[in-house]
Amino acid sequence: MGAQLRVYKQKISSAQTTKKITKAMELIAASRIQKAMARVRASSPFARAVTQAVAAVATHSNVEHPLTIEREVVRRSALVIFASDRGLAGAFNSQILREGMELASLLRSQGKEVVFYLVGRKAVGYFQFRRMAAAAEWTGDTDTPQFSTAEEIAETILKAYERGGENDGVDEITLVYNRFVSMMTQKPEVVRLLPLEVVEADEADTASHEVHPLYEFEPDAESVLDALLPVYVQSRVFNALLQSSAAKHAATQKAMKSASDNADKLITDYTRLRNNARQAEITQQISEIVGGADALASK
Repeated sequence: MGAQLRVYKQKISSAQTTKKITKAMELIAASRIQKAMARVRASSPFARAVTQAVAAVATHSNVEHPLTIEREVVRRSALVIFASDRGLAGAFNSQILREGMELASLLRSQGKEVVFYLVGRKAVGYFQFRRMAAAAEWTGDTDTPQFSTAEEIAETILKAYERGGENDGVDEITLVYNRFVSMMTQKPEVVRLLPLEVVEADEADTASHEVHPLYEFEPDAESVLDALLPVYVQSRVFNALLQSSAAKHAATQKAMKSASDNADKLITDYTRLRNNARQAEITQQISEIVGGADALASK
């Protein structure tokens, strides 16, 4: 009986230690998510302004730019998958990797070769474990993304897009990342980055009923697009990094809160079992004392 009490005490101590760790991680994630959400809100006006500028140039000019033209034959499709460097975030990484693999299967069924670009150690580890090849990898900058990482990613995928599928490049680029919806919800998002779709901008302009002025481009519309489109790609990639970072911190906070609640339940259950075992031990000791006293009295 004493051994059973020691086991329950050890389990209670272990659960209490785990709860301290998970509670600390929950508080850290709660503090980081506020900063991540602030960065997302701060970057949104610039991203909207760049998108509107690119849409205006593409809509109000008749220039056929390579980054806005749909290619006749799409041989190779690039998927940029945004995961995290660390785990302990519930289904954050698994759901985005599952979304990427399902999209890759759909593209392969359409006769396209899929090229992967990975962001985050969890995505890299997933591909290495399954011995799947990736064209490029970026790790170590998912918790607090820097714009330099977005510039490097944008430069890499733009060069691949400019080469085209015939020259070991790609013919289209899609971003796959977790979008922050709320503290409890992180939704996988699939966005086609290139070729640029200007239909969405036209629909938004129609819905807003705004009267747009006539545009004049200096030196010419093609030069303006050459300058704007790389900035547009960088802003979209950086926004995906920030959204993924905020979603990861929210997922970590939710997972750590669930772990703390489970630790509380374990502590309660093991405390009840320890008390039952202690009561049984006391009852047994009283019975032995009473039995011994009766034996002495009978003699």
